Amino acid sequence: MGLREVKRERTRRLIADKAFELFSDHGFGRTTVEQIAAAAEVGPSTLYRYFPTKEGLVLEFVDDCLADAVDWFHQQPAMDLPDGLRAVIERVLEQLERNPDRIRAVFELAEQTGSVSAHLNELIWRFRTDLADELVRRLPADDPRRSEFVAALSAGIAMNIIETVVRVWVDTPDTVEAKALARRAMRLLRTGGVPLPGAPDA
Repeated sequence: MGLREVKRERTRRLIADKAFELFSDHGFGRTTVEQIAAAAEVGPSTLYRYFPTKEGLVLEFVDDCLADAVDWFHQQPAMDLPDGLRAVIERVLEQLERNPDRIRAVFELAEQTGSVSAHLNELIWRFRTDLADELVRRLPADDPRRSEFVAALSAGIAMNIIETVVRVWVDTPDTVEAKALARRAMRLLRTGGVPLPGAPDA
């Protein structure tokens, strides 16, 4: 990363951090873009170049964690796909665990603000789609429809594990470790400990 990119990333992170401080102190709806820009010592037009919406400021950290995991998976050589999916799940959770206060605040804001909740759902859907696309690239190409179907199911399960684990972790921060809970979830799925719908014999 060159010097210009480093400066841009530093500015982007500063804007997001200042926005979160203001959201925490005054609430999402009562905080203006102008207040955030002033706190970060940039102009509103500069802020909009980095974050076109206020919701993006709330979800910047989550967006980065999800995108990073898919990018990492894309850069890996051929690997056993169950191992790859486990690594993607654990990579997301490792990064989220580094900033627990931020994640809890994101969930609180999403519960309080419809537009934040909607944008969070968009991020989740994008992660599922991007992960499914990467899985299709790695699955056998002899039956494209089957590959797309399997990839979509796998990506959905991976995201459901992440979502469920994070919600439990947010609710009980001092009693559970996210990666350990994710491994427990994956064991339950593998051993039949979760009552999944059964397919009819015919």
